[in-house]
Formats: sequence, C-alpha cells, structure tokens
Amino acid sequence: MKSDPKVIEILNSLLADELTAINQYIVHAEMTEDWGYSKLHEHFEKRAIDEMKHAEKLIGRILYLEGTPIVTKLGPIHIGNEVPEQLENDRLAEVDAIKAYNVAIKKMGEFNDYATRKVLQEILKEEDDHMDEIEELLDQIDQMTPPIFLTTKV
Repeated sequence: MKSDPKVIEILNSLLADELTAINQYIVHAEMTEDWGYSKLHEHFEKRAIDEMKHAEKLIGRILYLEGTPIVTKLGPIHIGNEVPEQLENDRLAEVDAIKAYNVAIKKMGEFNDYATRKVLQEILKEEDDHMDEIEELLDQIDQMTPPIFLTTKV
C-alpha cells in the first residue's frame, strides 16, 4: 500500500530516534556492567531491547507502506559518565521521543492513516512507561543519595 512520502519521512525520523536510543542504552548498559552494577545493566539492556522492538515495528510499517527504511541516520548520543547523568540523559531522550510520537500521531490523523497512528500510539504507551521507570530511579537517587542507591544495584 503506497503511502504519502511525508508519512514515510515522519516514520523514518522516528526510526532514527529509536536507533539513537538503542545505541545510548547499550553503551550505558555496558558501562554499568563494567562498574559492577548488574541490576542497572539489566535495566539499560532491557530498555535497549524495547527500543529495538520499536525500531522493528517502524521498519515493518515503512515497508508495508512501500517506503524505504533509513537506518543510517542517528541523532546525537548523550553518554553519561556517572549513573545519575546517564539516567538524566535517558530521561531527556524519552521526553523528546514522547513529544515526537505525539506530533506524529496527530499528523497520521491529518493523513487519515489510522492504522499507522495505532502503531505509533502503542509505541508511545511504552515510551511513557520508560519515562515512569527512569523518573522512579531518579527519585530513588534523590531520596537515597547516589552512593546508597548504587549499593542497591549490585
């Protein structure tokens, strides 16, 4: 089913964001594993896998709409040197993702592409969940202080 090129452009922009997030989360996962924080490693690794699934859905939708997925473009990757900075960078990335999905969902309505809008709404729900989890960890850091928080993540 051939789609409007602007729909494909929007989906490729979201795909670039997901591919960027995958890289950021993977680096944070490996850093925290290297530091001995296995629970944080699992958190970041799971998040990277979630973002991979989002990318897979976007690629599938682009192909269905007879577009070409662009997997060579990435946005800026923000790697934190310490866990609180990593989580804050990830929070900011999720804020941007949520904004981008909300805009894209609105645009899909303008193109009368309600099936693509539904796919984007499902991804948006998961991005909201990611935001909740990151904010929960940041709240724990604020309440416990970073050193005590990190002792719970070994």
